[in-house]
Amino acid sequence: MAGPGPVEKSGPAETPRQSAFILPFVARERELVRLCELHAQHKHILIIGPAGVGKSALIGRVRQPLSLLVSVRSAHLGEICEGLEPALGLDPAGLKLLERKKRLRERLAAAGQTVVFDGAGWTTPKLSSFIGSVAERGPVWICARSEHPWDIGHFWPLLARFARVEVRPFHLSETQALVEAAVQTGGVPPGALEIVGWLQRRSGGSPQVLRELCAELATGKYDLTSPPALRRLDLDRRIHKMLKERSLHE
Repeated sequence: MAGPGPVEKSGPAETPRQSAFILPFVARERELVRLCELHAQHKHILIIGPAGVGKSALIGRVRQPLSLLVSVRSAHLGEICEGLEPALGLDPAGLKLLERKKRLRERLAAAGQTVVFDGAGWTTPKLSSFIGSVAERGPVWICARSEHPWDIGHFWPLLARFARVEVRPFHLSETQALVEAAVQTGGVPPGALEIVGWLQRRSGGSPQVLRELCAELATGKYDLTSPPALRRLDLDRRIHKMLKERSLHE
């Protein structure tokens, strides 16, 4: 029987360090192959999946080899301009949003690269019109949580032209592969292999929640044979997530 692990600290959760924790990229080979195939065919793509499932991680994996132009946040035209202008060498100084939008659309057409609108939500008529005009000139990828009209907004009628790539939560075998890879890289303690089932149930297969849990495991301060310690681990995860979200909004 394994001996007791490190004694837990009873004080408040520390300032989150999860932003610096990186998990190995695993279990998305089929989606990567599909994206590369559709890119070679110059297709428009809708990448859909729930929050935290890893849509942005997929984009990050193929961004450089496929030379993608990526707007990391795409809920508003201002965010899109801010995200794409630096990559195109555009200076927004002194220009109104309408002027920036027109110039950006022209430069994207001249660039001839696939444009990715990550983090898309409910599209207004103006935003839908802008994305549609970009799609008339070259391939467009949209990352969204849903393809339903009440979720994606006014762009919904144009989705008939888009191929779908759905990103689903991890199955148990994929969570197992992720934890094994994290242990091999030294990111989390070997004892994590004994609680894969608990990690799967607690995360619901969400790669984002798994990353947060593994960030806590990486501290090495939990006795992984103790149910109370695992409850504490998940509580710390949620506290750190709340603190991080609060800091982003301050």
